[in-house]
Amino acid sequence: MILAEQCFTVFNRCIDQYHVKDTVDQPLENPFDEGSVEALLFHKCWIDTVQWHYEDLIRDPQIDPVEGMELKRKIDKSNQKRTDMVEQIDDWFLEGFKEVEAKPDAKLNTESPAWVVDRLSILALKIYHMQEQASRDDVSAEHQQKSQARLNVLLEQKEDLSLSFDQLLEDIASGDRRMKVYRQMKLYNDPSTNPVLYGKKS
Repeated sequence: MILAEQCFTVFNRCIDQYHVKDTVDQPLENPFDEGSVEALLFHKCWIDTVQWHYEDLIRDPQIDPVEGMELKRKIDKSNQKRTDMVEQIDDWFLEGFKEVEAKPDAKLNTESPAWVVDRLSILALKIYHMQEQASRDDVSAEHQQKSQARLNVLLEQKEDLSLSFDQLLEDIASGDRRMKVYRQMKLYNDPSTNPVLYGKKS
């Protein structure tokens, strides 16, 4: 299995690599071997990082409406890719735990391991960008102090969420907690379940 610290190592490498060019149009160049969990984690964080910057761009009050709509569709596609990648990571965990027999009194968790990975990836991005704000030299001391205070909270959250993630995997491995995965069903992306889309067809 993989620990939270290893996840953050991959995520930080991904975020640093993105910011070398710092553009949403750059292609993904995954440095890890295809099929490895590190490659999955890197790809997941890359999707999150690009989407983070999509979200910045679409909040430009001067954005051209046509460009804004194109960007909104890119965000929608990115959200679907994010969900698909989470499910691929959960498949990796399911394969890793397939020999584990859950105890009769095994508890269920509110989310699968990969959805915790999703939160860790987003948290890595928050920490990176809050650190950026706390280090700016073109803002007031008040802005820097406020950003540092927020960064401290994020770093504490990182410690807590990392511990919770590692404990979750330990519990699943010991049979004390049952791993159960529900596939996401985004009705608005499906032409057969979104009334706006299937209504047009009829």
